[in-house]
Amino acid sequence: ALIHAATMVTAGVYLVARMSFLFSLTPTTSGIVALVGAATALFAATMGFFQYDIKKVLAYSTVSQLGFMFIGVGVGAYWVGIFHLMTHAFFKACLFLGSGSVIHGMHHVEHDEVAVQDMRNMGGLKRVMPKTAWTYKVACMAITAVPPGLAGFWSKDEILWKAFNTHHTGAVPGWLIYSIGLAAAF
Repeated sequence: ALIHAATMVTAGVYLVARMSFLFSLTPTTSGIVALVGAATALFAATMGFFQYDIKKVLAYSTVSQLGFMFIGVGVGAYWVGIFHLMTHAFFKACLFLGSGSVIHGMHHVEHDEVAVQDMRNMGGLKRVMPKTAWTYKVACMAITAVPPGLAGFWSKDEILWKAFNTHHTGAVPGWLIYSIGLAAAF
């Protein structure tokens, strides 16, 4: 779960951060990176609303978080993008492990491979899987940045703050990137 959440899908963010010496010379390119990241974050977050498969919801959530990482590196705050990459690795790994536990538990109720991942069949699992429910809830709070003490709050808040105050995006205004990112976060 940690390899999937941290390595497999985030190589592009790492590449942009490592090439920061080039991106810092071209503000318009950085602005395009940030704008595409913001659009990706919003699009993927809204796509998650229309999925019933627990793994697909997590996949769209991962894409949305990648968008936030690209906002960070696109506005010139390379360390913030990498910080979100690190925090994302841990809370997403916890979500993947929790969904695996839920899918495994659902095999005792459903015997169809598709039905065990359908969230419409998963009501009342907190009662029989309290530890999984607790860890999943903490990971959900970390990714949504709701309580101001968990990792997602610090990384997403800093990304949005840097986007709002940026002057490194060329023709793309920072307030636009901030607005799209804030909508995606909500």
